[in-house]
Amino acid sequence: MASEKSLDPLGRFSNRVDDYVRYRPSYPKGLIAFLRAKAGLGPGAAVADIGSGTGIFTRLLLETGAGVLAVEPNDPMREAAEAALSDMPGFSSVKGTAERTGLAAHSVDLITCAQAFHWFDLGPTRAEFSRIARPGGRCALAWNAPITDDSDVARGFEGLKERFGTDFGAVRQRVEDAASSYDSFFGPGAWTEHRFGNFQDLDLAGIVGRFMSSSFAPPPGDPRVAPLREALRELFVRCQVNGSVRMGYRTSLILGNLGG
Repeated sequence: MASEKSLDPLGRFSNRVDDYVRYRPSYPKGLIAFLRAKAGLGPGAAVADIGSGTGIFTRLLLETGAGVLAVEPNDPMREAAEAALSDMPGFSSVKGTAERTGLAAHSVDLITCAQAFHWFDLGPTRAEFSRIARPGGRCALAWNAPITDDSDVARGFEGLKERFGTDFGAVRQRVEDAASSYDSFFGPGAWTEHRFGNFQDLDLAGIVGRFMSSSFAPPPGDPRVAPLREALRELFVRCQVNGSVRMGYRTSLILGNLGG
């Protein structure tokens, strides 16, 4: 079983930033439209994007005209976001964690966490989010959950996670544990779930890069990398249509109240 040290999120993405930037999926337009309609996202809103990584979700928030504090502890990921987003109005980069953001008390209208909530220590995170949120503040958790059973490429890709992932089972368990924690985090009845469709069309480089962007992918130099790349090539050749494969996602938005 993976140790807690090996599951520490602070460094595990450092050697896969380029693949993360190029091959991670974005989020559906409908999700952002929902946050504009139901959570006050837009011009004048102060948003803290916690665990902002390379800025995939941060960019979508900025495009609404909101001011966004992108809080990320991992230096290479935060620097990638700064390189991509520093010219966008409203962008601020912050080195901090979910448990200790470094943000001022009662300073944000909306807190977002995209594909990051499962890495947080939820007790201290809940206290910190309550501290930085303004009265009536909302928290939005976004997840791109792969559809694993609707196509040969999806089933094959999932099988390769099981076969080559360094600690895929432990990461999957963290995600499942996070999904069962919403009542304790927000309070029973204080959150709602909303679902959206999403997909990526990937060429051969894309399907390889998508796998290698994952936290559980074997790192550069690991002897599993070469056979993994060959297995991904074989999967792509078997499943591609006109030079690409489609990877589907069930995108979930958890929108909760923080009290106060």
